[in-house]
Amino acid sequence: MTSTAQFINIGERTNVAGSIRFKRMIVDGDYEQALSVARQQVESGAQIIDINMDDGLIDAEAAMTRFLQLLAGEPDISRVPIMVDSSKWSVLEAGLKCIQGKAVVNSISMKEGEAEFLGHARKVRALGAAAVVMAFDEDGQAETADDKFRICQRAYKLLTEEANFPPEDIIFDPNIFAVATGIEEHNNYAVAFFDACKRIKKHLPHARISGGLSNVSFSFRGNNPVREAMHSVFLYHAIPAGLDMAIVNAGQLTIYDDIPEELRERVEDVILNRRPDATDRLVDIAERYRGDGKAKARVVDDKWRQETVGKRLEHALVRGITDYIVVDTEEARQAADRPLHVIEGPLMDGMNVVGDLFGAGKMFLPQVVKSARVMKAAVAHLMPYMELEKEEMGLVGKSNGKVVMATVKGDVHDIGKNIVSVVLQCNGYDIVDLGVMVSCDTILKAAREHDADMIGLSGLITPSLDEMVFVATEMQREGLTMPLLIGGATTSKTHTAVKIEPTYKNGATVYVTDASRAVGVVGALMGDGKDTYAANIQADYIKSRASHYAGQTKKVRLNIATARDNAWTTDWNNYTPPKPTFTGTRTFKNYDLATLRPFIDWTPFFATWELKGRYPGILESDRFGEVARDLFNDANAMLDRMISEQWVKGNAIIGFWPCERDGDDIRVFTNESRTETLANFHGLRQQISKTTDRANFCISDFVAPADDYVGGFCVTAGLDEDHRVQTFKDAGDDYNAILFQALSDRLAEAFAEHMHQRVRREFWGYAPDETFSGEDLIAERYAGIRPAPGYPAQPDHTEKATLFRILDATNETGISLTQSFAMHPASSVSGLYLSHPDSVYFGVGKIEKDQVEDYAVRKAMDLDDVERWLAPILNYDRAG
Repeated sequence: MTSTAQFINIGERTNVAGSIRFKRMIVDGDYEQALSVARQQVESGAQIIDINMDDGLIDAEAAMTRFLQLLAGEPDISRVPIMVDSSKWSVLEAGLKCIQGKAVVNSISMKEGEAEFLGHARKVRALGAAAVVMAFDEDGQAETADDKFRICQRAYKLLTEEANFPPEDIIFDPNIFAVATGIEEHNNYAVAFFDACKRIKKHLPHARISGGLSNVSFSFRGNNPVREAMHSVFLYHAIPAGLDMAIVNAGQLTIYDDIPEELRERVEDVILNRRPDATDRLVDIAERYRGDGKAKARVVDDKWRQETVGKRLEHALVRGITDYIVVDTEEARQAADRPLHVIEGPLMDGMNVVGDLFGAGKMFLPQVVKSARVMKAAVAHLMPYMELEKEEMGLVGKSNGKVVMATVKGDVHDIGKNIVSVVLQCNGYDIVDLGVMVSCDTILKAAREHDADMIGLSGLITPSLDEMVFVATEMQREGLTMPLLIGGATTSKTHTAVKIEPTYKNGATVYVTDASRAVGVVGALMGDGKDTYAANIQADYIKSRASHYAGQTKKVRLNIATARDNAWTTDWNNYTPPKPTFTGTRTFKNYDLATLRPFIDWTPFFATWELKGRYPGILESDRFGEVARDLFNDANAMLDRMISEQWVKGNAIIGFWPCERDGDDIRVFTNESRTETLANFHGLRQQISKTTDRANFCISDFVAPADDYVGGFCVTAGLDEDHRVQTFKDAGDDYNAILFQALSDRLAEAFAEHMHQRVRREFWGYAPDETFSGEDLIAERYAGIRPAPGYPAQPDHTEKATLFRILDATNETGISLTQSFAMHPASSVSGLYLSHPDSVYFGVGKIEKDQVEDYAVRKAMDLDDVERWLAPILNYDRAG
């Protein structure tokens, strides 16, 4: 590394987000050991210590205060300046009050606008601190050199001219982003940083420049020698460009001249973006430097490389290895009469092995999707040669069949559909994927244009069930005869048998439970015994219908009046509803995704990939453990990049309003005068007959008859999600496309969990001392509930319209509602907050016509419309 006496190392290990070891010490209250980490950073050469306590399971203000108070009594540590690091202003302020000398705040920015930025800057100046200013404005983090300098110049002008902020106390962070990610737009990130540094130094006098160094090497997480070489090379070029300081692990900086020449050259190619294949060339040698950093022979089992080209292709497909796929495919092409024969021969032979192993339960879904990525890479290499022959081809040459697939109108969820598409492609089927929110006309037109062998419909929200019935009805009306496949989270064998199959008699209608069954179903519908298979399915569905209707008559349900007489209640006279800290709404934009990570519930993530089991036990499962661990590692590596590079943006809005119970509804008022109604949230009540000690619940039961409050929320971690998914798909990388969608979905759910915790602790504040673990939160051991429209306690999706209106959610968060009330982006969550400590989650279940008619009156909607939206829970057949 180039030496400069003026460069400042900022120690990074006293950061709960960056060091699992340090976080564990803080969570366990072992502050003596935590101080030893700070001491080690100073002894290793750190001239400033960066301290961050931001974690969902840590009281950051209390932890920051206690740590800094203890640190003040350690002269060997407190002799260096402190950088108080947090995304929360309250934590920054608490930290500054504990520091005697000159401190640094990390960070402030214009992401919430100029007014808040200047307000924070004035407080920092009043407390005598310097400030790190992020190159981040209302439109997001700056990526190009022009945007980095533009934002910094704007901030400099505001700080010096309006806040009277000393320019020598301004430390700009122009954003160090990861390079060598495999995405072409990222290749110039380091060069953009260097250029921005030069312009800041030239045009913004006395300002300093800092950055988080570890970000640049995130792509090589787990390979410390390569990461350290990247850090050293980056600093070698950044310091002369104007970088004054950087957050580093002070004890792990490699001397530039000590980096092996081969490694240094390839790292420099990446950092300076000197050649288009720089990333590939660094990846080629990276494994040889893992461990002690010295080049060593590859320790890999490469015996398979000695096999015939057909066997090599099979090995690569089964194990998802892309390293040699182009070389081997080219060798096979040169030995074949035509490039098409490579696809029909060794590649399809390999994919047949994959299909057999998958069908036998010896391969699992994540591995199959990786196999598809290898197959696509091979086909992409062959395509230009086939085009030269001027021949049309499908993905796999001689197709086993063609399936048109779509997420139906009004629905935006397509993770499951994408997985099924990949699995079918792996087994020789051509897929025409129409995407999401696809109208019936478009589906049927595509089926005709592509001469499809069958149609596959997918949906997640309950209105999609009705849309599937409509598509089936139209297929019957227009005389189509191909099979119809039904799938998605809200679909079921019973619904298919009762509602969809009776409307489409021209062809087979089959419910597909999951991706692992899709190949068998499609194969049976395309095979010689297809008529027998379809007849057996039809007979099975006749039994399902009979069982369904028999079950309806056996279960005793109450009329709505009797059910209301058995409502849940409590001693409201001796209960005082807690008052929120504010009424109205509050918006959170560009939320720190790292804060959400500890709140992720990983069990549904594995279920998305059809790996059944609870996390973390699934990682040690005899059946799924190995593939679950591989998937978990891939997920966390991607999550690192999603967070550090802000692949998606997280926005949220929450609100609180005065309210009161109004029968089965919740009446919401505009203000504390409680004279003007803002909205009504309409509840549905359980009608199943229960024992005398159990109530028939409705969400309004948990609201007091007067002087109560209700909250609402809408969060997303999916802004920009669609673009990223398409980028992966365009590159033929379905594995990472699905992985990214699944992680975005988990982040959105984590966001909802995190915000609910903040509501309980801070914003509503009825549980300020709550200290539940992540497992406790997943188990819903907290006080209060957050029922969501469209889910069991509040099954009516149209209630989202009311929630979005009073929150102004679309304008504030960027989340919109489709005509079927699905949220877009798909990685979004919305619902209500109810605070009563005895409130519980429940399912409304099936309801009778007397309640539906009453509900239609309360909502001022036509009965037909209400029945359409509530179709899945009706205990009777509605007309038409």
